[in-house]
Amino acid sequence: MKSSSFIYKIASEQDEFEQINEMNYQTFVEEIPQHQRNGQSSLVDRFHKENTYVIAKHGNMVIGMIAIRANRPFSLDEKLGNLDEYLPQGSKPCEVRLLSVKNEYRKSYVFYKMTDLLVSHCLENQYNMALISGVEKQIPLYKRMGFVAFGSMTGTGDAKFQPMYLTKEKFENSTKAYKRMMERKQQETRQYSFLPGPVPVGEEIKKAFSMPAVSHRANSFHSDLQEVKDLLGNFFQANFAEITVGTGTLANDLVAAQISSLNKKGLILSNGEFGCRLKDHAMRFQLNFDYLEKEWNMPISHEEISDFLQTNPDIGWLWTVHCETSTGYLYDLEAIQKICDAYGVELCVDACSSLGTVPVNLSKCYLASAVSGKGLGSFPGLAIVLHRESIQPNPNLPRYLDLGLYQEKDSVPFTHSSNLVKALKASLHSLNITEKKRLSDFTRNQLQSAGLEVLGNSHYSSGIITIAIPSYLSSREVGDRLSEKGILLSYESEYLLEKNWVQAAFMGEQTREAALRMVAELKQLCCNQREESVIW
Repeated sequence: MKSSSFIYKIASEQDEFEQINEMNYQTFVEEIPQHQRNGQSSLVDRFHKENTYVIAKHGNMVIGMIAIRANRPFSLDEKLGNLDEYLPQGSKPCEVRLLSVKNEYRKSYVFYKMTDLLVSHCLENQYNMALISGVEKQIPLYKRMGFVAFGSMTGTGDAKFQPMYLTKEKFENSTKAYKRMMERKQQETRQYSFLPGPVPVGEEIKKAFSMPAVSHRANSFHSDLQEVKDLLGNFFQANFAEITVGTGTLANDLVAAQISSLNKKGLILSNGEFGCRLKDHAMRFQLNFDYLEKEWNMPISHEEISDFLQTNPDIGWLWTVHCETSTGYLYDLEAIQKICDAYGVELCVDACSSLGTVPVNLSKCYLASAVSGKGLGSFPGLAIVLHRESIQPNPNLPRYLDLGLYQEKDSVPFTHSSNLVKALKASLHSLNITEKKRLSDFTRNQLQSAGLEVLGNSHYSSGIITIAIPSYLSSREVGDRLSEKGILLSYESEYLLEKNWVQAAFMGEQTREAALRMVAELKQLCCNQREESVIW
């Protein structure tokens, strides 16, 4: 739960008051049997007109509430009779009642944040003490917040309460300890991301990204951009690299636009979702092409490619993904390049999911698309095209899709992002493909040892592990439940839901600890459920 998506405020809207009454019923009728049930599932507090409500909201939903009231007599006056005798000299108290947080938000900062706002409200209104009737089972929590118990327990059964008070000084003294406690709880449920985008990035990359932005006309920016282009060329043996603001889809549109300049018929390979998307790119540019397609996850053999080119000598270009992200299948780029060379065919590659995760040699490749996120391990937002030959501007192409214009202007024909460029530079300096593969191979073995079905073998990318969820479970349910535990897998794409698959990407910064946690949770969800199904 991201605290930035929460709102803490004084209730003011009719809808908020209606939700407060519903929450009052859920807590003090259904959970704590303090009041009688009614047919409305709503309980209006007897002091409602005098109450000020501090509330926490997640979106439009009220998830926590505290009622504040300063008019005497308090409810504690009725319970104790001699309340003032328990309070320090000079006290100007208010009474806090109806403390409630929805169950799924109780192990979070919500209660602390509401109490923080409560203290501020009390100080603004010259109250120097807040009185509560603390629910018996929550007394340890209240004490950590700085509340002091006084008097005798009131009530009976499950509705027993301890009179307590909180002063500003006590709250401030307990704040550091309470924050440390909540930070430990957050550690226990911190997020482990195995998404293919956005990928988890390292601290140095975050630091680079957060540096003050500079003009795309500044010499320092051009120096950073040139360094990035040089690094890309050295890593992947490409002669030229153009970088613009955009996504992998834009990079592939740039490739399609440049292919259109060849004025030749082509061939597109596909055995998954992203091969299909190349076909869509080509159709939108009205390219002339044939389509060699297999069922998802079925290999297209080198013999089939060779035979097709041999029987279709008019083919001048071939376009394929390198890593088929929808399955993790990895085409043998070196072998396909040799076939293309033998038939005088230009090879174009969607390398968005392979650059940075597996070794890639693009020295003979005509065009290759990539992105700053995914395997390169930085933030998304930069589209990259690597190319073998120098390219001249083409006035027949849209300006934003004219690769030659980018080369002519050193990749800065339009406004650029210094933050994204600096982040990408930092990620390239820390890129370690060997370590990513080592961790991915380790995780694949752990998953298989746990009895989970993993797609592929040595012909699959170390950047993507696809896990087939057993038929008695839904991949959406598994993904949702793992997400609740702080483990983020890819599962919400239509094609993954249809296949009942989830995917773990090893493209950004991950650790063995995170991988083991992910495997353990998957095993518990899938394998334990299987055992329960057998019992049933």
